[in-house]
Amino acid sequence: MNIFESTGIALAIGVFSTGAWAQTAAEVDQQRDVNQQQRIEQGLKSGDLSTKEAGALERDEQHVDRMQANDLKHGSMTATQQERLNAAEANTSSAIYADKHNATTGNPNSASSARMQTDVQRNVDQQQRIANGMQSGALTNREAGAAERGQVHVDRREANAAANGHVSAAEQGRIQRAENRQSNHIYNLKHNARTK
Repeated sequence: MNIFESTGIALAIGVFSTGAWAQTAAEVDQQRDVNQQQRIEQGLKSGDLSTKEAGALERDEQHVDRMQANDLKHGSMTATQQERLNAAEANTSSAIYADKHNATTGNPNSASSARMQTDVQRNVDQQQRIANGMQSGALTNREAGAAERGQVHVDRREANAAANGHVSAAEQGRIQRAENRQSNHIYNLKHNARTK
């Protein structure tokens, strides 16, 4: 093997490794979304989070989802984008911890908290569907970015509804309609002809 052949092989390995790393990083980010949503739901169920706190955390999740959507719209993330996203996710994680361990408590048995718990559980499910689609190859990075744009809209509705500390039945109805549209959007993205 001459120097040109070994250099070519090394370059090919580097290109494939970089592509695999980018996909893996996006999948890791997606799983982190699932985990953060689960932590919010658990905080609501235990009373460690009030409905208002959960709404503020959904605003943080909206920011992270928007970053992911923008970063993945071209199919991959740069190292700089990944660093920014990691920092935003770390900030959200810290906010969840702080809110769960402060003096404010919620009533997990209130109708408002129960509505928020249901909506956040649906977020967990939707984020898991996106993560599963990425892992199975049913979703490309670009499609995952499109799915995250849908999550941005759902997160915003939840954050706005809970901003005053109460989620009404009418507000939950609007959130659920947005969640239904998002569910259909994820299904369509996962079942089109594109794969990674």
